[in-house]
Amino acid sequence: MIQGTQQSLRLAAGLTLDRLLRHAASQRGDQIALIDPPNREDFTAGPPRALTYAQADRAVSAIAARLSGLGLVPDHVVAVQLPNSVEGVLAFLGILRAGLIASPLPLLWRRADCAAALALIDARAFVTASRIGSTNHCEIAMYAAADAFMVRHVGLFGGSHDGMVALDDALNDGGETAGAFEPPERGADAAAHVAAVTWHVDGSGPLPVGRSHAELIMAGLEIMLEARLPAGCMILSSLCLGSLAGIASTLAAWLLSRGTLVLHHPFDAAILRRQIVEHECAAVIVPGSLAVRMAKSGMFRNSKVGGVIAVWRTPERFAAGDPLSNQGDVALPLTDVIVFGETGLIAATRGPDGAPAGIKPGASRHNNTQAPVLIEVTRTSTGTLALRGPMVPLHPFASDGMTARRFAVDTDGFVDTFYLCRFAPSAGPALRASAATVSPSPACRTSCRGSTRPPRSPPSRTVSPGSALPALRCAVRSFRARSMSSVTIRSSSMRSRSGRRTTNDRRGMRGTRRLRPEISLP
Repeated sequence: MIQGTQQSLRLAAGLTLDRLLRHAASQRGDQIALIDPPNREDFTAGPPRALTYAQADRAVSAIAARLSGLGLVPDHVVAVQLPNSVEGVLAFLGILRAGLIASPLPLLWRRADCAAALALIDARAFVTASRIGSTNHCEIAMYAAADAFMVRHVGLFGGSHDGMVALDDALNDGGETAGAFEPPERGADAAAHVAAVTWHVDGSGPLPVGRSHAELIMAGLEIMLEARLPAGCMILSSLCLGSLAGIASTLAAWLLSRGTLVLHHPFDAAILRRQIVEHECAAVIVPGSLAVRMAKSGMFRNSKVGGVIAVWRTPERFAAGDPLSNQGDVALPLTDVIVFGETGLIAATRGPDGAPAGIKPGASRHNNTQAPVLIEVTRTSTGTLALRGPMVPLHPFASDGMTARRFAVDTDGFVDTFYLCRFAPSAGPALRASAATVSPSPACRTSCRGSTRPPRSPPSRTVSPGSALPALRCAVRSFRARSMSSVTIRSSSMRSRSGRRTTNDRRGMRGTRRLRPEISLP
């Protein structure tokens, strides 16, 4: 399955994510590539691991050989639900090396969510861990695969189970089949094939968004150039590979820098502090609001951290964030990564005052006129923010009528994020995202988080089911919650003094006349 613009393919130069790992293994085979969290046994099975590039490359080939041996062919979709551990990174790359498409599912999704997602993307396999935290994900994957008819295989890390494919032996020095595996030949357009399907979730439900190798590499390059990550650096990341933000900031940036990736499964403050002290990290990748609190609390003081990459999944919180001054006598470079759903992301480094940088319309070149244009920003006629660039996909992964309306692309190639924005005069010619997003349904453009409605013409009295049903379901759930919290049921049946039911009561029990209880709400 081929996807991507000519600009992204030209910049990627035919590279894929698994090829980046193979090139690093051929040049830096003895360098440490991946380090597990020290508290790994607290949230999943198995002791902590530290793998070199050569060991990681052999393990990726072994996983790819195992998946191909199950009968999976190129462009089949494999769902993944793994913690932020070595297995999560290796399984993702192993799926890509086999020519398959990886679809990481959020860790909070349970049986019904996973089953619906598997059916929507026509997944043929599901890879998970025996447990993540206190949740039995082995059981979730088993039942979700049973609900989705097209899933044929379930791979398991951290144990064995009847009917599941054990994958732990692939990590034991690459297994026996790693050297014999040959990736499928895809020629010059290998970077154009879809590599991952991530999930954009809004009021209309989950929307699968596919991205090619080239588009994922460009998203990682956007972060790497803005944060100025040096070659061979050490990166500490607390973001799982469950979204565009996690794949770009953790996986793609690590492969592009050919450094060492230190993983932290979110979230343990004491363990994170220990990892910061032990490792000389060029960058620490954490959620945006957490990064500001950590810097203000002095967690980075007396450490060898080169900088912080703050990932903001909610652009309005980034715009309203507090300035981050220097932590004591140590200047802390901070790069904000503003993520607009699964459409795209923008990286911006804060100035000396520590205030969040504005989102400037136009092309971003990272203070270097020779750098390629990786993202362009504009404001649509309806007041929403739109993105264009080699990292921005132009088509949804599932192209039915509903998803096509939720994925709006104009004639100039700008993809609407449906985030309302306005010009901020205090920040110069910069855009500021507001806390309201616009429903992408054309029949009823109602705000998902507020009541702001952009102008539209001509007005319509019809209401789109895609935008009205979630609100109606939410109202019904709220009503039921209120009803069950304080409900008084008064039966209209009467009893005689002897304790026997009256005639009307007996007729009601026989079904000739049903008596409805009266519900009193507070």
